[in-house]
Amino acid sequence: MTDLVGRRAEIAAVEDLLAGARAGRSGALVVRGEAGIGKTAVLEHARDIGHRRGFRVESVAGVQSEAQFAFGGLHQLCGLLLDRLEVLPEPQQAALEVAFGLRVGPAPDRFLVGLAVLNLLAEVAEERGLLCLVDDAQWLDPASAQVLAFVSRRVAAERLALVFTVRDCEEADLLPFSGLPDLRLCPLGEGDARALLTAAVRTPLDDAVRDRVVAEARGNPLALLELPRSAQPARLAGGFELPDALDVPHRIEASFHRRSSSLPAETQLFLLVAAAEPTGEVALLCRATEALGIASDAHAPAEAAGLLELGTQVRFRHPLVRSAVYRAAHAADRRRAHGALAVATDPEVDPDRRAWHRAQAVLGVDEAAAADLERSAARARARGGSAAAAAFLHRAVELTPDPADRARRALEAAQAKHEAGASDVALDLLAAAATGPVDDLQAARMALLRAQIAFHTTRGGDVPGLLLDAAETLAPLDPALARETYLHALDAATHAGRLARGRGLPEAAKAAHHAPPPSGPPGPADLLLDGLATRFTDGFEASVPTLQRALAALADRDSPAGDGDRRWLWLASHVAAMLWDDEALYSVACRGVRLAREAGALATLPAALNGVTYVLVLRGEVARAAELAAEEAAITEATGAPPLLNARLMLSAWGGRERETVELYATMVEEATERGESTKIDLAQAMLATLHNGLGNYPDALAAAMPPCEHDVAFSSLALPELVEAASRAGQPERAAAAADLLDRRARASATPYGLGLAAYARALVSSGPAAEKHYREAIERLRGCRIAAYLARAHLVYGEWLRRERRRQEAREHLRTAHEMLKAMGADAFAERAARELRATGEHPRSRTEQPTDALTAQELHIARFVATGATSREIGAQLFLSPRTIEAHLRNIFRKLGISSRRQLKELSLP
Repeated sequence: MTDLVGRRAEIAAVEDLLAGARAGRSGALVVRGEAGIGKTAVLEHARDIGHRRGFRVESVAGVQSEAQFAFGGLHQLCGLLLDRLEVLPEPQQAALEVAFGLRVGPAPDRFLVGLAVLNLLAEVAEERGLLCLVDDAQWLDPASAQVLAFVSRRVAAERLALVFTVRDCEEADLLPFSGLPDLRLCPLGEGDARALLTAAVRTPLDDAVRDRVVAEARGNPLALLELPRSAQPARLAGGFELPDALDVPHRIEASFHRRSSSLPAETQLFLLVAAAEPTGEVALLCRATEALGIASDAHAPAEAAGLLELGTQVRFRHPLVRSAVYRAAHAADRRRAHGALAVATDPEVDPDRRAWHRAQAVLGVDEAAAADLERSAARARARGGSAAAAAFLHRAVELTPDPADRARRALEAAQAKHEAGASDVALDLLAAAATGPVDDLQAARMALLRAQIAFHTTRGGDVPGLLLDAAETLAPLDPALARETYLHALDAATHAGRLARGRGLPEAAKAAHHAPPPSGPPGPADLLLDGLATRFTDGFEASVPTLQRALAALADRDSPAGDGDRRWLWLASHVAAMLWDDEALYSVACRGVRLAREAGALATLPAALNGVTYVLVLRGEVARAAELAAEEAAITEATGAPPLLNARLMLSAWGGRERETVELYATMVEEATERGESTKIDLAQAMLATLHNGLGNYPDALAAAMPPCEHDVAFSSLALPELVEAASRAGQPERAAAAADLLDRRARASATPYGLGLAAYARALVSSGPAAEKHYREAIERLRGCRIAAYLARAHLVYGEWLRRERRRQEAREHLRTAHEMLKAMGADAFAERAARELRATGEHPRSRTEQPTDALTAQELHIARFVATGATSREIGAQLFLSPRTIEAHLRNIFRKLGISSRRQLKELSLP
């Protein structure tokens, strides 16, 4: 326990975590600090407590040289738990087995692997509690780190605790652990440092020497324990000197180096082979050292020096011992060590690690070693390990002798680096590929990748032009890829809108008209391309037939969804909104959510949930919309992705919450302007117009609605009815009439009840007398024929307002009462208050909304209750919401308590909003 001197608060934090886990309140803790500060000691203390309290304890330690093996750390942590795989649903079993290389199959989504691990750990924890310890997490492979961070954010009611240690270093800055509870280990105080030094050094110390050691160790426990061991005994009695170094961890590492370099040469080589072999497998180490002719007892001096332990596993005294040995070795000796490890590694059992060692043993270039790495990259990509594939390919590029092969591999490595999120390295590899001989298709693919990287990193205004250049180059070489690139260019131009630099949406649409024709019958993406190109060249009306065919194909629930179709579902949602096709909009959005849930694609699920939320708000199902918005927020937090503000802004604007809406609007516009995304600004302005129309601030609503209508890109269909209402009420009849005429022409082309209802709504607002009444009645009738309840309620509202001004108070009351009840029920409070004011002006007092038992439920609880009401089990609900069944059960207990019920049957009988 000397390593824990002065760590009372830290010990208490660990004990509290385990006490909570034992009581079913799972949690995670990230222990941070510099090398040697005591992180591993805290972890080992957690292990001891876990064993004493009956927890099952599983652990893994990150190793720097292992970071290129996808899911390697996760496999080590879960390896002994895989006998419980059969309890997982088949998609989760398959995802985990493919990730671990136990079966062949499509590369799984990383977050589906995360859900599988979450449920596996939760299942094991049911027996007696589970403690997972991850030392040196900064050196985990990226796939394992992301999955474990996800699990840590989604655990809630399991008897599960996770403790990570993270060293202060550059790698730590890349970890996805932000937002998790953390504990920073600070240097020991002087009193605790002296106590630890006294316990560690048995030789009497002069006071001056003791003061010098304490001062130079700067409160680092490992420095206090290890630095005196590297000094000559005589120096402990006086004149103790510490090595010159920049910081304490470097001094500790230098101390370990001095101790190892004083050992026999054969022992030093043994240590080097052990340092180069990260798995700690004793049999493998013995085969490698035997191949080098090292005696079987060469490790004994290293064990006697306290640098290494050789038991069932090879364990270094501290990771700094491994790094000190490896860094200090001559390059030639490192290559000898890796070469021996490559020979000792079974190519059938572990071909990837063998290929990696073989590559590290090469001086110069080696085509066979490069080819091995390329095959390892293919296996890593098949398991869903983009970062691992990129690492293998990057090294393969360095080893490739032939310039053409080197350029080809550099392009593949750049693609893998881009997929792994390492855009800067991807650009460097593209530059390397450009120096070699490349054919026309490779050059075109390089241009495409540069454009894709730019779109991913900046959404910059020059991206549409870059994509168009790539598409035009690809057209004669790969027509199918060229068509896809033209569609991507149109998508990017739509995003950029008026913020595009150089070639924008008009140029992209014109260029897309000249795309090569599809090789067979046009698929959904082909129809989207042709329809959008027509929309922005020949006009709205001309594009409708083709775009409606695209929507019909993409909304078909039973049609197979290839990767290409899935990728364009959200673009199809924009098209459906543009055409006022509420049925297709809902079907496409829901299909996107369903496919994302089935694939465990948490990277795309938040955007899909945003799409469904958009439709639900328009349908007046605000409670369900709020549930999905809450789920989206929880998922983006769990995955570490930036939050999406679209759904929150729409809920806030329709809810009439002025302050919240204005703040969200300002944030969204600032972020979108910085990224060059005009389309998000248009959406924000349309929502601001909705807010101000609800509040009766018509000049402000008009000012907000005009820009998206003038830009006429993605959200003009949403802004047009707001513009008509605002202009007609703000004394600008000509502007209102022009917008109503445009809306009418487009709605007739689309011919949907939603669009025709809005067109009648707009014509009524700019008409007078019997014509106005005819249009009001048509608007209500048309909107009753679709599911857009929000505008149906508003149609009743504006008709009631008109009737009151026509002094037809009795008829006005009927419509205003209907509007008030509908708008209040759907949470559109500003519009509801408008209806209430008008009702009071007719002499009728509006009825207050009756409170419901479900009002006490949170959005997440209501979401779970709705699933339970359909008959879904806790395991099925957990799979949908990426939570463990035990967490679902905990939420269910809260739901029962709040509603005063005790069974799922009673919940099914309740009327949920």
